[in-house]
Amino acid sequence: MRGQSNPVTFEGYPALVVVNNAIEATVLTVGASIVSLVLLDDPAKTNPLWNPRRIAAGRPQAFGKTPGFGHFVCVDGFGPASPEEQAAGLPQHGEARRARYEIQELSHKGNLQTLSLAAELPLVQETFTRTIRLVDGENVLAIDSELENLMAFDRPVNWAEHATIGAPFLERGKTVVDMSAVRASTRPHAAEDPLHRLASLQEFRWPMAPGIDGALIDLRPAGLAASGDHTTCLMQRDRPTAFVTFLHPEKRLLLGCVFRPDEFPWVQNWEHYPGDDQLARGLEFSTQPFDVPRREAIDTHTFFGAPTWRWLPAKSRIRSKFLLFWTRTPDNFCKIDDVEIKNGTLLIRDAENGMLELPASLGV
Repeated sequence: MRGQSNPVTFEGYPALVVVNNAIEATVLTVGASIVSLVLLDDPAKTNPLWNPRRIAAGRPQAFGKTPGFGHFVCVDGFGPASPEEQAAGLPQHGEARRARYEIQELSHKGNLQTLSLAAELPLVQETFTRTIRLVDGENVLAIDSELENLMAFDRPVNWAEHATIGAPFLERGKTVVDMSAVRASTRPHAAEDPLHRLASLQEFRWPMAPGIDGALIDLRPAGLAASGDHTTCLMQRDRPTAFVTFLHPEKRLLLGCVFRPDEFPWVQNWEHYPGDDQLARGLEFSTQPFDVPRREAIDTHTFFGAPTWRWLPAKSRIRSKFLLFWTRTPDNFCKIDDVEIKNGTLLIRDAENGMLELPASLGV
């Protein structure tokens, strides 16, 4: 049985690998970002996660000084910092994605592997801990996170899990997105922006969004033309879990996240579809509908009747847990209608073509 590997590097960043006999996950020690997922029996070693340095046939791409690719966390903050926060050194999307993490645990006990990383966030006076668990034989990572308030007063926080895929797994007109959405809205934008194909600030029913010309546009597949739209979806809140999935029917590959809608009511659909094939797409489940400065998120208070931030009490901790799975699908899977957990199993349904069952013994 395979376990954790020795420390490695990923695009020049220090990383650790958690691996069983089904999947291999690479996690940076900067940002605690999950930057690679690979099926061990996949000859192509397809990694669905966004890597702006190695997109499009392996050509190196320019990228900033800090890792913000793959599945990274935005906490405490999801969106631009205010001028005052910028002057104080607070980056966009919060400190956690740039922090250097200390290893708290790296173990393989029985059939369970555990990687736990923690970092202090000095600017916001918080501590963030991320624990990733993998059971032998399963295609599912269980990710537990904890945010601790080091201050003696209650505070509102902004938190998003920035799940992002990229080419070549993301292909125009082929890779499709599904989720447990009940209400949706386009993001407000300037009418003269040429990259927007969607109308500004219009409510719609996922996945058919209103275009600028009034026609409905199916947001499930990546668009065929260059565009850069944002939408938000409120998750169904009368069920214990919500889901988002990325499916490539031709490749028979499926990436998905299962999370609690009481922790993350919103999913932001971020599209980066440039004129070439170097596509990226994020399904960012979060405490707020859009990545905006914290004052705006807190002033909004609610959207569609759901909260737009989360309380972190004084000298206390709040937690979240989600599952990240990466698997093959049956030949005929083309649309994910539901994902739920029952008796330690992920039940992934294509209403017309059957059900895929994945062991997920750790649950949420």
